[in-house]
Amino acid sequence: MSTAVDDDLWSAIGDPTRRRMLDLLLSEGSGTATGLSERLPVTRQAVAKHLAVLDRVGLVHAATAGREKHFRVDETQLARAVAQLNEVGSAWDSRLQRIKRLAETIERQQQETRNDE
Repeated sequence: MSTAVDDDLWSAIGDPTRRRMLDLLLSEGSGTATGLSERLPVTRQAVAKHLAVLDRVGLVHAATAGREKHFRVDETQLARAVAQLNEVGSAWDSRLQRIKRLAETIERQQQETRNDE
């Protein structure tokens, strides 16, 4: 399975405030900009801008109820992000294992050279 990494998605998730917002929305089911701003150390306007970024990449969707927009996490898009993270993590694990094997080979060769001297 090869999941293409979505840079816009990861740029959105890369911000700690937006990650905290996603955590809050996931734990509460939904939320408004006003409600989220009461739980975060940023203004309501900043929350609205962060929500707009999350909405643009499909991580949240809004439904209007009265004068407020209620935001929910798109679990399909979040699962896509998790799959990308897992794939990137696996790729780096493989790279690090190759580097480790190379370093061990070099160390063995240096040890053999020292023993031959």
